Amino acid sequence: MNETITEHEAVEEPVVEPAAEAVSDEQLVAMLVDRARSDGLQLTGEGGLLQQLTKRVLESARTCPSRPSPRSRTR
Repeated sequence: MNETITEHEAVEEPVVEPAAEAVSDEQLVAMLVDRARSDGLQLTGEGGLLQQLTKRVLESARTCPSRPSPRSRTR
């Protein structure tokens, strides 16, 4: 019996992420608040949801490539 072995290039499967457009901002906020409440996390105060979200937003803004602000664009 002859066996033929062929080489195949490794093909990475695409990462399927849920469509962000499918969820409105209001729905996303409601989902975060519901999850925080069910996990016993306070919404405000030290270590609360608002503080954690603020920290993440500020950190991501700091690490993202700079983009010109809409005010600095010429018309």
